Amino acid sequence: MSDTARAAALLKEHRASIDRLDAILVYTLAERFKHTQSVGRLKAEHDLPPSDPAREAQQIDRLERLAREADLDPEFARKFLNFVIAEVIRHHEQYQT
Repeated sequence: MSDTARAAALLKEHRASIDRLDAILVYTLAERFKHTQSVGRLKAEHDLPPSDPAREAQQIDRLERLAREADLDPEFARKFLNFVIAEVIRHHEQYQT
């Protein structure tokens, strides 16, 4: 097998792994949002604020720590979680109205 053919085979394997991991990410996010939507409905039923800054700060610290353990850029992990949290709060605010 030529070097180019080996490289193409490795590229195909890496891309297949990436595709599987992308599917895992999507299904994991969907499951996470099912739970956060339940939290949002519970908060609305009990007139609780849609945002919990103390909890959000704890989660960001926790995710940054996990990122470092996993050898992932903690800044990226923080940005990602902030994006997810913003979307969760948006959902929670919709339940409040």
